[in-house]
Amino acid sequence: MVKSKLMNNWAVIRTGGKQYMVFEGQSIDIEKLRGKDGDIVSFEEVLLVSNSGSIKIGKPLVEKVKVKAEIISSFKGKKIRVVKFKSKSRYLRTTGHRQQKTRVHIEKIES
Repeated sequence: MVKSKLMNNWAVIRTGGKQYMVFEGQSIDIEKLRGKDGDIVSFEEVLLVSNSGSIKIGKPLVEKVKVKAEIISSFKGKKIRVVKFKSKSRYLRTTGHRQQKTRVHIEKIES
C-alpha cells in the first residue's frame, strides 16, 4: 500500500514550524491557519517534491512549486496537562493547554 502511494505525486511541506509529507487527496491536521472553512490556501515552502518517481530536492526550497489545499475545519487538539513542581517547598501548579489546529484537504501539487 505504501509503495503505490509513493509512486504518485507527493511533497514535503513546511508550515507551523513542522514538516509534513502530503499526498494529493489527503486530509491532514496542522497548526492553526488564518481563514474560514472552505478557503483555499497555498503552501509555498516546499522542501521536496516527487512526480511519478522523479524527485526534486530543494536547497532549501524547491522553486516554482506550490501545494494547494482547502480548509475543512478549525478545532482544538487534545488537552495536555502542564505541571510545575518544586520539591521541599510545597509548590505545585497544574494547568492545561489545548492547541489550536486546522484540518486541510490537499487538492493539488503544482510543479
